[in-house]
Amino acid sequence: MAKQVKLKAETRTAVGRSAARKLKAQGAIPAIVYGAKAKPQPLQVSARDIRAMLSHASGENILVELEIAGEKSNRTALVQEIQHSPVGGDILHIDFHAVSMDEKIHADVPLEAAGIPNGVKNFGGLLEQSLKTLPVECLPRDLPDRITVDVSNLNIGDSIHVRDIPMPNGVTPKVQLELTAFSVLAPVVEEEPVPVAAEGEAAGPEVITEKKPEGEAGATAAATASAAKEKEPKK
Repeated sequence: MAKQVKLKAETRTAVGRSAARKLKAQGAIPAIVYGAKAKPQPLQVSARDIRAMLSHASGENILVELEIAGEKSNRTALVQEIQHSPVGGDILHIDFHAVSMDEKIHADVPLEAAGIPNGVKNFGGLLEQSLKTLPVECLPRDLPDRITVDVSNLNIGDSIHVRDIPMPNGVTPKVQLELTAFSVLAPVVEEEPVPVAAEGEAAGPEVITEKKPEGEAGATAAATASAAKEKEPKK
């Protein structure tokens, strides 16, 4: 199941880049929690606590129990988005999506292949994964951090569709069941290049023949030769 962690937070009133720089200098990260029919609430959380949370997270979905200073009850939320700096990769901002433990949620769960397909191991085929994540519906407590699919029995030409994937208890896929998740393709066979003869090798020997006169000049020359032959004295 998705890892559930406790995270302390404080409300914040200042927003903008200047406020974010001040928080960073204090070792904090700006955040916001929204959803569950409540107004978005700006927060700030410890950068050290966030790094610890992410280091222990085994999947993309992290269920957080927010302990907000000054509030009597905690708020359960999913980590919706983490914004990183393009330079250095520092965490700039975190979005939390509040959820209710007794209401179903929608989330994308990573799909992972387990085992080596028979068609790959023994026949040189290629495993193709068409779905990297699977949209699902479930209660927050039932949300898996990943779904592992055994592909070891696949031969060349075989496929695993969404309908073939065993779902954890309480989890329902929210895509077409006919979609292909994994398949084994035939190995790619490269055709050997056909040798091309070097220039001049395929040509036969040149045959020199007597050129015949062409055109009007040729006809005139032929007529002159014929007339000269007729004037020769007979022997």
